[in-house]
Amino acid sequence: MGGPMAGHLARTGHSLSIFNRTAAKAQAWLREHAGTLAESPAKAARNADVVISCVGNDDDLAAVTLGDEGAFRTMRRVALFIDHTTVSARIARRLCTEGDKLGIRSVDAPVSGGQSGAENGTLSVMCGGTEDAVTAAREVMESYSSRIVHVGGPGAGQTTKMVNQICIAGVLQGLAEGLRFAQAADLDLDKVLEAISGGAAQSWQMTNRWPTMARDEFDFGFAINWMRKDLGLAIDEARTNGATLPMTALVDQFYAEVEVMGGGRQDTSALVRRITRR
Repeated sequence: MGGPMAGHLARTGHSLSIFNRTAAKAQAWLREHAGTLAESPAKAARNADVVISCVGNDDDLAAVTLGDEGAFRTMRRVALFIDHTTVSARIARRLCTEGDKLGIRSVDAPVSGGQSGAENGTLSVMCGGTEDAVTAAREVMESYSSRIVHVGGPGAGQTTKMVNQICIAGVLQGLAEGLRFAQAADLDLDKVLEAISGGAAQSWQMTNRWPTMARDEFDFGFAINWMRKDLGLAIDEARTNGATLPMTALVDQFYAEVEVMGGGRQDTSALVRRITRR
């Protein structure tokens, strides 16, 4: 995700200093784009106006920001920090607090749209932070996003991303059951899609994943391993805010079954694999 997003920034004239924990990925990026390679997040962030991160989880984010070689060690006052990782709201709020002490403006800005959205510059971004910080971040994020919404204070971007994943999980489970039902009834799957995709059942997942699910094609898109991480974040947050997520917890268990089947790196639509074809 981070590579294509950085590519859009480079193509729109920004001067980039990049760091990736996998050096080969950084070197591959530099073969296609203008920029300089930094040896650590701290060195990449030195003298930067804006620092952007997109890593894996809370621990990764803490390491690249607050660690011994983290970006917060060298970022100058009034610099802007934007995080596109999907992480807990807890660490998003912590980074905002730590940033305030250093004069750094922070925005938690998880994205939706997947790899294709990053490559095409059409990501949807949900932002948490102060009005001033999000306004400043918007000017940067517009190069790789088609929708940017300021949803609230620090951490609100992350909790909104949890809502996004909760909704996707439910849609995909319904889509998987509907597809298998149609197969059991010996219906023409293309005709079923044509009939129902123009009505109330229509969704992005239906339009883009029904045909590939019907062909048992899952080697693309957002991986189940990452979806389970995201659903886990939502379930943990629900324990704090008092929400009940029975469907989300159930679908998370279903995804665990697909992982056992060897589908952890497959697209989230591989949820259908656990339902026997009749």
